[in-house]
Amino acid sequence: MPLLTTRRLVQTLVVVLLLLVGIYFLFPKLVGLGDALSRVGDADPIWIIVAIAFNVAAFLTYFALFKAVVGGDALRLSWLETYEINMAGVAATLLFSAGGAGGIALTYWALRKAGMGRRDVARRMVAFIGLHYVFYPLAVIVFGILLRTGVLEGAAGVELTIIPAAISGAVLLVGVAIAFIPADVDRRLAPLAKSDGARRLLQSAAKVPATVGEGFRFVAQLFTHPSKGGLAVLGGAGFWAANIGILWASFQAFGVDVPLAVVVQGFFLGMAANLFPFAPAGVGAVDAGMIGAFVLFGIPEETVFPAILIYRLVAFWMPIPPGIVAFFQLRKTIRLWEAEGLPIERGGGGGSRLEPAVGGAGRR
Repeated sequence: MPLLTTRRLVQTLVVVLLLLVGIYFLFPKLVGLGDALSRVGDADPIWIIVAIAFNVAAFLTYFALFKAVVGGDALRLSWLETYEINMAGVAATLLFSAGGAGGIALTYWALRKAGMGRRDVARRMVAFIGLHYVFYPLAVIVFGILLRTGVLEGAAGVELTIIPAAISGAVLLVGVAIAFIPADVDRRLAPLAKSDGARRLLQSAAKVPATVGEGFRFVAQLFTHPSKGGLAVLGGAGFWAANIGILWASFQAFGVDVPLAVVVQGFFLGMAANLFPFAPAGVGAVDAGMIGAFVLFGIPEETVFPAILIYRLVAFWMPIPPGIVAFFQLRKTIRLWEAEGLPIERGGGGGSRLEPAVGGAGRR
């Protein structure tokens, strides 16, 4: 795993500062809103504390999700080790954007160092990511339909409700289809190969869809076995609920009561910009996406800019310093793992079959 070098950090921070200046200083002046940041000082500190509390809850639920799906019976990670891996992932996400790809790469590296088999890491990471993000399209579908039909408060056009809901529905259908890919797809496709070389190539290529399919089936098992997968499901749903709570509190800090359904829909529509691959940590893309979404929902621009800035500061930038510290703590932990003679003592060396985990206790 590449080091978080000082040069890389400085380069990233420079880009981040330029993007923040452009979005929160220059753009408001161009559209006639003056200095959008002048209202930040008007924020109610009580609501800022509430937003921070929601952020703490978001990370706790995220840790619970990770420990239930990736840890537990598969790899006996302690809560401290779970914290180090996931907080270090925050630092990696800062350096490598595109939907958190940096955090995924770091987590894979850490789990391999912990002794988990390559195939098992891949399957459980697919399950973790799948369960983490399945609530995203579900929320867009539910709240999009309820907003459009007037069941929930908040006027919105088709482009902010039905169209995103339709796209999310298509994404879910693709996920369901992938879940039906059999684990032995390589064996079933082998007769199609006309030579030994083609057969080996086909078998190698088939491992990817087979692994993804197994991971998605594990997600389905977690939903259908609440007694065993309850911690994971609650962790996945709780993470998004807490993040929406941060955004809601950010608007409340300026005395703006945005309908909850609008907060939810605007949040997810704006977060879709995190897939933009060229902005560190989604800076610029997510900010602009959220600002645009809420402006389209009819929220006053002079409130949207400072509220989104508060949200981003609390939800992402505040955890960055402890995330960088956790990265270096994780490196020390990995050296201890290696000294303990892993993977045998941690139970992660074998390619254990995916089953709903209870989220077992750690060693410490």
